[in-house]
Amino acid sequence: MYELMVRRDFVAQHYLTVPDCGPENEWHSHHFDVEVALEGDELNEHGYLVDIVEVEDALEALVDRYEDATLNDLPEFEGLNPSIEHFSRIFCTALTEQLNTARLETVTVKIWEDDTAWASYTA
Repeated sequence: MYELMVRRDFVAQHYLTVPDCGPENEWHSHHFDVEVALEGDELNEHGYLVDIVEVEDALEALVDRYEDATLNDLPEFEGLNPSIEHFSRIFCTALTEQLNTARLETVTVKIWEDDTAWASYTA
């Protein structure tokens, strides 16, 4: 199994909407670090699992959407607590829609909200 990983960081804001989260219920920023891991069994005729430029372009488009945004204000988070769990699923789903995933077995997005906490989603 081949695996390719691309990583980017960006700052975005949110506030949790569940009760009794203390300071997390207040609007605040996170320096998010997103890791995209792609896995598959076969390489293309150029020896690539997927063209890394295609992955970087798709990742850049998503980072542009979320950078400096307040997640709570975005339509994809409507009715959701903007947890990193939801964020990783939303990010992964949007990414897979932009990539040619025919050769891929899995796409995993891991989002770190600080040095010790992350959540991931695998499609």
